[in-house]
Amino acid sequence: MRLIDELNDLHDSYARAIEGAVARDDLDLAEQLAQSYEDDAIQLMAEREGLTHLLPLQRSTAPESSLRRLVRRLLPSHAA
Repeated sequence: MRLIDELNDLHDSYARAIEGAVARDDLDLAEQLAQSYEDDAIQLMAEREGLTHLLPLQRSTAPESSLRRLVRRLLPSHAA
């Protein structure tokens, strides 16, 4: 399986889990799942590319994935 296919499958499974958490009004879990998705996606890419020696990534700021943006928009403090 190609890396992109694995990443798409990973994203889809996390998106379903986040949607379920949001439907249950568990936004803390949704935020945790969004972070876990990012961590798992980075791990998967590093493993497939033979770059695990670069983990954990050290960043000054955490980039925002599409799932994290979705969760942030759903948080009550950001609701319109």
